Amino acid sequence: MSSKKDFLSEKLDLESLILLIKPNNKIYYDNIKKRIIYGEIEKLITLGLKNLEISWSNNENWLDFVSKINLNFPTINLGSASIINKKSIDDSLSIGLEYSMMKFWDKDLFNYAKAKKHLLIPGIKNLKDLKEAIKLNCKIIKIYPIKSKDNLIDISQYKNIDFIAAGGLSVNDLQYYKSRGFKTIIIGDKGFRNHKLDPSIYAFLKEKLNQNE
Repeated sequence: MSSKKDFLSEKLDLESLILLIKPNNKIYYDNIKKRIIYGEIEKLITLGLKNLEISWSNNENWLDFVSKINLNFPTINLGSASIINKKSIDDSLSIGLEYSMMKFWDKDLFNYAKAKKHLLIPGIKNLKDLKEAIKLNCKIIKIYPIKSKDNLIDISQYKNIDFIAAGGLSVNDLQYYKSRGFKTIIIGDKGFRNHKLDPSIYAFLKEKLNQNE
């Protein structure tokens, strides 16, 4: 588990955002829309995107959809999101995903993933759950929803934890949260909606790519 945490932390250093794609169930049956999403992902990876999440769905075609991403884009650090039960953990493991993220804190689910040696990142919004997660040696924690988090949470007190901000964020929020000690942010609905990507993500990645050349 420690090596998986370190691997993800390194990836977050390389690219300080995580893109979350939330396909609706209709996409799994529409080959044209699937090809559009695969094409968008390929463009993003070419520009340097390192971290991608796909929202888990209790749909038999979810496994095929995400498996093809994992197979066709082996350089991406691919995870599953909105993990809510043991099946979502087992599905993620069956296709070799690097990590998963819970929407909210679930101690039993966290321990289940830990027993399976799978990196599961919790969603936390109050101090009680944060303390419980840290007691269980959780080293990467998502604060969600960030805009309604418990005011008692002060991430500066936890130097050995990587914090991720999530919930209604766009690429324009990245520097704000980085300056406040967050490792990265997750961009979901404001990044990919109606099968279209926010153009500012392309601009951000292009600028970063040019800086590294």
